[in-house]
Amino acid sequence: MRKLFVSVISALCIAAMVTLALPEASLAKKRIVFGGGPAGGTFQVVANAIQTYSPVKEIKEFTIQAQSSAGSIENLRKANSGKHDFSVVYAGDVYMGRKGMLAGDSAKYENVLAVAYLYGAPAQLVVRADSGIKSAKDLVGKKVGVGNAGSGAFANCERFFTHLGIWDKIERNAMGYNDAAAAFGNNQLDAFWLFTAFPSGAVIMAAQTNDIALINLGKDAEENGYFSAYPYFSKLTIPAGTYRGVDTDTPSFQDSTLWVANQNVPDDVVYKLLSVIFTDEGLAYMTSQKKTFKEMSIKDGNKGIVTPLHPGAIKFWKEKGIMQ
Repeated sequence: MRKLFVSVISALCIAAMVTLALPEASLAKKRIVFGGGPAGGTFQVVANAIQTYSPVKEIKEFTIQAQSSAGSIENLRKANSGKHDFSVVYAGDVYMGRKGMLAGDSAKYENVLAVAYLYGAPAQLVVRADSGIKSAKDLVGKKVGVGNAGSGAFANCERFFTHLGIWDKIERNAMGYNDAAAAFGNNQLDAFWLFTAFPSGAVIMAAQTNDIALINLGKDAEENGYFSAYPYFSKLTIPAGTYRGVDTDTPSFQDSTLWVANQNVPDDVVYKLLSVIFTDEGLAYMTSQKKTFKEMSIKDGNKGIVTPLHPGAIKFWKEKGIMQ
């Protein structure tokens, strides 16, 4: 029995020593959840790209897990609650959410802090070229894809169409971009709305099955005082030739797409991830995943941000010389 006891103790000691000697890399990394978006949308490409970038995977302290979502509004809520550490959210939703001004939701989402500007997200409204629809106001009585419920696309569609007085006068179909493009191709929709970077894969898909047109949303916004009501939107033009058959420039408006964080994410995690992504190599990788990300840069790191930044981001941007 004595020999058995000694053998057991010796084995336990050896096991403890082996455990202590394990390299740091073998220990479980902290999992950091990065909220993306629905299939077919650029939000999910952001999260996937950051997760798959080799230098990010080599970080010893934590690992990034991209997680799909309905989009901006869901991401805002989950980042606020801490279910997402990082998320992609429109600047307008961060702004409106912080003030308790989201449609049908008076809660104040004050735990969400900005990290960086990513790219501009323009509104796009797709119709058939022979539909006779020239303005969003012509959609009264029509079947329209308005984005996933809980997404920034849906929220911005509701915001814009309500401003125009047509939100309750259309047949709304809440669905993601790819599903909307498919339904449009099958003549189940008269139009579908997107709030994402161009060119959009969903619009490209729609243009393969129909001759399409884009509605001049810039004109609708200008004539109806939209820019005065929502000053965080800016004007832009979708260039001719972006989509097959659309041979003229199409004025529209855009919001800024932001990388945000829950306020409790450690400063060093935010700083470290920014330091890896916002390098020449990191930005080149992001652009290789989607051309939209060519807008990402050091000089525009704070573009479109009108709400508080995360302390880890403040440290990074100050070191880069774009914050005082």
